[in-house]
Order: sequence, then C-alpha cells, then structure tokens
Amino acid sequence: MSQFIKIEEPLRPSPRAAQTSQPLPATGLFGGALWRLGFRPFYLLASGFAALSIALWALQFMGWLHGAYLQGPLWHAHEMLFGYTLAVLVGFLLTAGRNWSNRPTLAGPALAGLALLWLAGRVLVLTPYAWAAALVNTAFPLCAAVALALPFIAARNRRNYFFIALLGLLGLAQLSLHLAQLGVIQIPPWAGLQLGLDVLLFILAVMAGRVIPMFTNNGVRGAKAQKLPWLERLALGSVLALLAADLLRLPASVLSALLLLAAGAHLARWLLWQPWATWRAPLVWVLHLAYLWIPIHLLLRAGAEIAGWPASAATHALTVGAIGSLTLGMMSRTARGHTGLSLQAGRAELIAFVLLALAAPLRVFLPLFAPALLPLSVGLAAGLWSTAFALYFIRFWPVLTRPRVDGKPG
Repeated sequence: MSQFIKIEEPLRPSPRAAQTSQPLPATGLFGGALWRLGFRPFYLLASGFAALSIALWALQFMGWLHGAYLQGPLWHAHEMLFGYTLAVLVGFLLTAGRNWSNRPTLAGPALAGLALLWLAGRVLVLTPYAWAAALVNTAFPLCAAVALALPFIAARNRRNYFFIALLGLLGLAQLSLHLAQLGVIQIPPWAGLQLGLDVLLFILAVMAGRVIPMFTNNGVRGAKAQKLPWLERLALGSVLALLAADLLRLPASVLSALLLLAAGAHLARWLLWQPWATWRAPLVWVLHLAYLWIPIHLLLRAGAEIAGWPASAATHALTVGAIGSLTLGMMSRTARGHTGLSLQAGRAELIAFVLLALAAPLRVFLPLFAPALLPLSVGLAAGLWSTAFALYFIRFWPVLTRPRVDGKPG
C-alpha cells in the first residue's frame, strides 16, 4: 500500500502534459474552453446540481414528484453520493490524470459525451424508467474508469491504477443498489450506498494524505506538516478493513473496534498536519476542517453500533462535513490553478467555506442532542449548503467557460 500513498503534486502541470494537451479550437459546439479538461464541465455540473438537488429533495418530500423511480431519502442519498460527489471525483481524476501520466485525457466531444451520460443519470432517476436509470448510472463510473485507464496504461502509471479499480467499485455499488431496488437481488438498497460511502472514504483519505500536508507546507510559512509511514498504512488500512467488514456484515463488536481504531489513526494523522497553523490561508484550512470530519464520522458510527446513536449523524458527518468541504475546497483550488488565477481564495469562496462550516455541525449535532429540532436543522443546513454551492457556480462559471488567463493550454 505504501506505493499508493507517496506524496506527489496531483495537479502540478508537467511540461509533457502541456505539450500533449493542445488547445482546442475556440469555435464549434464542443471546441470551447469548457471542454478542454475534465474539471471544467464536471465542476460546474456538480456545483449547480449540489445547489439544485436540495430544492428537488424538498419537492419530493412534499410529494410533488410522484413518478420518480427513486424517491425520498434513497433518491437524496443516491444523488449526493453518485451524482454530486462522483462528478467532482471524475472531474478531478481526469484533470490530475493528465499530469500523473503525461498523456492527454478526455477533451472535446468525448468529454461532452461523458458529461451528458452523467446528466442523463440525474434525469432518469426522476422518471419511471427504472432499468434505463440503473444502466445509465452504472455506466458512468465504468466509462470514467476506462477513460482514466487509457492514459495510465499507456504511461505504465502503476502507482495510480487503483483509482481505476475504485471507480469500478463505485459502479458495482451503484449496480447493487439498483438491482436491489428492482428486486433482482435480495439485499437492502442501502447496502450499495454503504459500499459507495466506504469507497469514497478511502479515496478521500488517500487524496487528503497526498495534498493536505503538501499544500500546508507550500501555502503556510513555517508550517511543518509531517507524515509517518506506519501511521499512513494504519489509517488507510483501517478504512479498507472497514470496507471489508461492511461487505461481510461482521458483528457489531468487531465493527466497533475497527471504527475506534480508524478514528484514532485519522485523528493522529490530522494532528501531524498542524491544522492550527493554517487559519490565515482559507484554501488550506478548509481542507483541514473537512478532514477533521472523518474521525468524527468514524466515532459517530462507533456510537451508533455501541450506544444506538442515530446512524444519520455519522452519515452526514461524512457527506456534509468531510465530502462537502473537501470537494468545495479542492474545486476552488484546482479551478484557480488550472485557469491561471492566483491560489488565494476570493470573497465568494471564503463565504462558501464558512457556510459549509456552519452547515455540517447544524445537520450533525443539533438533531443528535435535540431530536425535536430535526426539521429546523435540516432546513438550515440545506439552505447553507445550497447557498455555498450556488456561490461557487456563479463565481466560477465565467472562469471555467473561458480560456486560461495566462494563455496556456488547459
């Protein structure tokens, strides 16, 4: 596993990558700047959907969308995991993959086709066409895995092959959810969601270990974020063990022990990165704040197993707290870096970071300690979440749809 956690700059432009990603023509339906690199369309689609989907969730909750294949909490969880989060992940990997492999990744019509496949998945789950929704949603991560595999295999970039496998696992998680919902297999649909959450937790842990210490040392004067090889192996290994335990449905006592071990490892890892030194750098502290929600999530899951705490608290600690802030922070930093802007958060990004920082504890802790306030916590958190991502969408629409300000490819 140590070969997979080597520190490297995942989005540092390489000379060869710049040469192999020639600017596309500025005219034509798929020739504009939006289709030059994966982060551009997928960050816009993800942020717009993150803001809009909460409104759609409210419409479903009020019973206004009667014909949907997926409804209620299952739709909401599916779309946050396999809609929003997966879009950000694919956009990030297609962008980083170009630099890791020194080979071009999807652009132009092929990139537009992948984006349209994702968009079709969002529409189909709101229709009665269940099998079409299942096939299209399963196909998206598998097509993304193939798109990533082509440059990686051509470059023999073995260090990052595991991302191909993880995208395949996310496709399997989606397929199991849909087959369960269709009655083809006799497991709860939520089992597919749990597998997807475990896979994404591992991806977050790997990527955070690569970028947060490096961004801390590069962006904060005097910071000395550290990594201990044995702790890295323990932190990542504990997440893989947790994934296996969920798949095998091990007893609560075993699962609780794994959760507590993983929580301690990830908390120790976070402390070694010196989060207290980053408060003057919003593009850095937002990543530290996001990562803190991972040990909180693991502790809340342990509490659910041991003491019967609400499972939704642990789930939202991971989704709203860790995934929400980490993806927003990475979308802000990488969008700035790959469009030639300075690596300094603007006012819109800073406001969005703060809104998400407020949304997470409201959604997680308020109903945990005051169950009667659940409707209030959901409403407040949803409003803060939607506003944060709407701000990102509005701020970065002109950035992501225009060529780089420095004239470079990308």
